[in-house]
Amino acid sequence: MAVVLQDLDHLVETVTSDVVRWRRHLHQHPELSYEERKTAQFVYHTLQAFGGFELSRPTRTSVVARLIGLQPGGVVALRADMDALPIQEENEFEFVSQNPGVMHACGHDGHTAALLAVAKILSRMRDEVPGEIRFIFQHAEEVFPGGAQELVDLGVLEGVDAVLGLHLWAPLPVGQIAVKSGHLMAAPDTFYLTIRGQGGHAAQPHLTVDPITIAAQVITNLQHVASRYNDPLEPLVLSVTQISGGTATNVIPNQVEMSGTVRSFKQDLRETVPVWMERIVRGVTEAHGAAYEFRYEYGYRPVVNDERLTQTLRQTLLRVFGPSVVVEAIPTMGGEDFSAYQQAAPGTFFFVGAGNPDKGITYPHHHARFTVDEAALPIAVKAMLAGALRAAGAFAADR
Repeated sequence: MAVVLQDLDHLVETVTSDVVRWRRHLHQHPELSYEERKTAQFVYHTLQAFGGFELSRPTRTSVVARLIGLQPGGVVALRADMDALPIQEENEFEFVSQNPGVMHACGHDGHTAALLAVAKILSRMRDEVPGEIRFIFQHAEEVFPGGAQELVDLGVLEGVDAVLGLHLWAPLPVGQIAVKSGHLMAAPDTFYLTIRGQGGHAAQPHLTVDPITIAAQVITNLQHVASRYNDPLEPLVLSVTQISGGTATNVIPNQVEMSGTVRSFKQDLRETVPVWMERIVRGVTEAHGAAYEFRYEYGYRPVVNDERLTQTLRQTLLRVFGPSVVVEAIPTMGGEDFSAYQQAAPGTFFFVGAGNPDKGITYPHHHARFTVDEAALPIAVKAMLAGALRAAGAFAADR
C-alpha cells in the first residue's frame, strides 16, 4: 500500500489528459435527471474498454462497475453523479452545451470524468487492489426522490463497508480539499401553500378577501420560524422562492400560490418546522377570513459523515497532499442525495476546490456561467484514488 500511495502522482499523470477530455465531452452533451441515457452509455462503453470490470445497469440511466482486487481488503464504493440541470448555458468556451436549455452547472460532468479516471487507473493494477472497489455512476441527483435512494433500494450497496463521494466545489479555491466529520450538508425540504380569498374589482377591495395582501403577511410572519421560534444556535433556513397570483392590474384574484424550501440538519427540527409554519398560516388566514391549503414534503436526508471513515480519509489526504491542502469543510445548507448511501453503509462526502478568481471562475453552482477550474480534476482523481485504496485496506483486518 505504501508503494501505491507514493506512486499516486505518476498514476494520475497517466490519465490527466483523459479526465479533461471526458469532462469536456460530458459537458457538451448534458442530460437531465432520469434522462441520462447517452451519458450512461458513454460511461458503460468507456469502462468496458478498460477491461477487468463486472458491469451492470441497475437502471436504464445508471452504471455500476465492480473491480475485484487480488489483495485482501474490504468493499469500498465510490459514487459520481451524472445528471445536468435545466439551464441555458451562457459560457463561451469551445465545449459549451450542445443541448439547448440543458447544462452541467453543478460539476457532475467533472465528477463522472474523475471517477472514470480512477477506474482506468485501478483497472491496470488489479494485482495491488485490496478487496473490491465498486464504482457507482448515479443518475438523478438533482431531482427528488433522487437516484441514490433508488440504487440503494436495488441493492447496489449490499456488502459495502464504506462509501466515498466528492463534489467539485466552487466556493473553495482550486488546490484545496475540505473534509469534515458529522453534519456537512442539510436536508432540503419543500413546502407548497395556496391562500384562497375572494376576488373582485381592485377599486373595491372592501368587497374582497385579498389573498395577495394576506400572502404578504404570511411571508413576513414565516420569517419568525427561523428568527424567533428556532434556537439561534441551530442552523435553519426558510425561504419562499415562488409566488403566483393575479392576472390584471384592476383585478384582485381569488387565490395566491407560493412555495419554497426549508433547510436544516436535525430530524426533530425537520418535524417541528411544518407545525410552526402551519400555525402561522392558519392564524393569518383566519384573521382575514381566508382559507388555505398547506403541503410539506420531506426531501433528502442531511449528509452526515461517519467519524471513523472521515478520520481515515483525512489522515490519508494529509499524507498525500499535506496540511496546506487539506482544510476543515464549512457545512452548507445545500442538499445532496449522497445521504441515501450513508443510511446503508458508513460514508463520507468531501469537497474538492474548483474555483479560481484569477481565471474568472467565480460563478456559483446552478448559474448559467458556472464552470470549474480543470486543474481540480487531477486533484479529485488523486484524492478519490487514495481514499479508496486506504479505506479498502483499512477494512481488511475486519474481515
